[in-house]
Amino acid sequence: MVNKMNRREMCVALSSLAVLGALALEAEAEGAGDQNSEPVLARSEVFRYDQLPVTHLANGGTMRKVISGVLVTGETIEVHESMLPPGKMPHPPHRHRNSELLFIREGNLEFLNNGKPEPVGPGGVAFAASDVLHGLKNVGDTPATYFVIAVGRATA
Repeated sequence: MVNKMNRREMCVALSSLAVLGALALEAEAEGAGDQNSEPVLARSEVFRYDQLPVTHLANGGTMRKVISGVLVTGETIEVHESMLPPGKMPHPPHRHRNSELLFIREGNLEFLNNGKPEPVGPGGVAFAASDVLHGLKNVGDTPATYFVIAVGRATA
């Protein structure tokens, strides 16, 4: 025999599911930093450019880390600014699980998009989708600077 729910019972069940879902999301956000061993980014903040730590890279470029951690909504995020000397690449073409947005501030770059080179210059944005082969090269005569916003886990 099939037991049918009336409207009242259905409303109670749906409300209960909504509450359970909200509680699960809250618990996931609260435990995200512990689970991923990354800080939970739960407060607003200003980052002064002159106070960003500078890392000098083997290719002659620099990287300034802005922020890295887990948003309270569960996404992993990492933001940095890079300077790439003329003729250089930050690393060979590669693919990874996270997605990246590259905001070009200065210079002329070539973005390798799944094997296809595409020019991108000041004010341009390149998007590297998850698990798609991509790379970057400074094809100009001057240093190129760009911001990278990576969203999601780099590895599974």
